[in-house]
Amino acid sequence: MLPLEHKKYTYEEFLEITKDIERAEFIDGEIYCQASPNTEHQRISIKLSNKIFNYLDGKECEVFSAPYDIIFEDIKTGEKKSSQPDIAVICDKSKFTKTNYNGTPTLIIEILSDSTASVDTIKKMDLYMRFGVKEYWIVRPKSKTIDIYFLENGIYTEPMAYSKDDIAISNIFSDLSIKLKDIFG
Repeated sequence: MLPLEHKKYTYEEFLEITKDIERAEFIDGEIYCQASPNTEHQRISIKLSNKIFNYLDGKECEVFSAPYDIIFEDIKTGEKKSSQPDIAVICDKSKFTKTNYNGTPTLIIEILSDSTASVDTIKKMDLYMRFGVKEYWIVRPKSKTIDIYFLENGIYTEPMAYSKDDIAISNIFSDLSIKLKDIFG
C-alpha cells in the first residue's frame, strides 16, 4: 500500500479524490489506496470479528470490520485523518454518523499483508497511539502470531506476543480470550 503520490493533501482533497474509491485512507496528508484483502486475510478477519462480536453480545461496545471509515480529528488544529482498520471495537457511541465514526475506537486490529505491513506497523501504529486507541493488535498471518500493544501514559507498551498455540488475552477486555488455533487453523 503506497501513497497515491508523494504530495501532501488536505482532507478535503482526499475526499474529492477518493469519492469513488471504497478502500482509501488518509494519514498525515498522504492518501493510501488499498487492494481487496486476500482469502487468508478475510478468513482471519471474519473469525476474529465473530469471536469479538460474540464476546460483546449484551455489552455496550460494538465491533466493525473494514471497510468502515474511522475519522480522527485533532481538536487543537482541526486536522483530520481517516483510517479503515480491519477490525475496530467502538465503545463511545456518541460519535457515530450515518457514514462513519468520528472518534477513537477502544481497540483496533490490523491484519498484515505484504502491501500493508509497513503502514500498519509504523504509520497506523503512530496514528492510533497519538489519538489514544487503548489497545492495538497486529495480526501476522505468515508467522501465525498476534502482538497486542496497550496504551500506557500515552505510549504503546512492548507487545504481548502470542503464537498459534496460545490464547490471546485482551488487556482492556480482560475476560476476552481467543484461542489462536481457532483463528489460524
